[in-house]
Amino acid sequence: MGVKINNYSAEEALQRVMDADKLRLFLDYDGTLADFAPTPDEVYPDPELIDLLNRLKNDQRFQIAIISGRRLSHIRKLIPIQGLQLAGTYGVELQDSSGTPIDRLDFDEIRPILDRIKPIWLEYIRPHQEFYLEDKGWTLALHAKFVDGDTAKEIIDRCRLVVERMKLPDELFRVLGGHKFLEIAPMLANKGLTLRYLISRDPLAGALPVYIGDDDKDEEAFEVILQYDGVAIKVDSQSGDTVAQVHFDSPNSIRQFLSSLI
Repeated sequence: MGVKINNYSAEEALQRVMDADKLRLFLDYDGTLADFAPTPDEVYPDPELIDLLNRLKNDQRFQIAIISGRRLSHIRKLIPIQGLQLAGTYGVELQDSSGTPIDRLDFDEIRPILDRIKPIWLEYIRPHQEFYLEDKGWTLALHAKFVDGDTAKEIIDRCRLVVERMKLPDELFRVLGGHKFLEIAPMLANKGLTLRYLISRDPLAGALPVYIGDDDKDEEAFEVILQYDGVAIKVDSQSGDTVAQVHFDSPNSIRQFLSSLI
């Protein structure tokens, strides 16, 4: 299915959100609801954000799901609120609104492959302390935010080549890229597929679906939300190459917008 085309301007799309009787909010976390932490393994719950999400949850017009690249255990600590749907590692691991965990894959099928890759990547980055290798259990993510451009490209290219030479089964794994970033992950680590999965488990029932995110991983979800005639909102300072209809410039502006809906 291709992306559903509509002609809503940013103003019209926002008005649809403001006028909706019920909203199904799908929210990314880092870069969308909160600024990025120094490293992905640092978990700092934000009382102001927790209060905002609690107020949204307690309003019957809203149904909320958090879809994050962080592992689920981190999201639980960052958002200690009962009654929300939580999706960690792009949706490979889930927690439904009753608090029941859902693993969509067999961990023992995925992990042995990652255990072959991890020591090689660690050896490549060992001379460069600015690299950060995040082991999420289900994925391995290499962060080079604080590495100079040439070194970051050289090491990331070498790490990518390791994966390519292993000829991993396409039906099981994908490689995620980005600015100074590389991640080897299961195919189901896809926010678009996760969005479709959550909607299929819990149909919209008259709610307007809205997805808010900030990067290329969220673009996969933007395309799906448009197929449901929803609203895609991106957090960035300029429009860039995106299918999102609406743009906000910072997590703080997103918080103000969500607060205004209550």
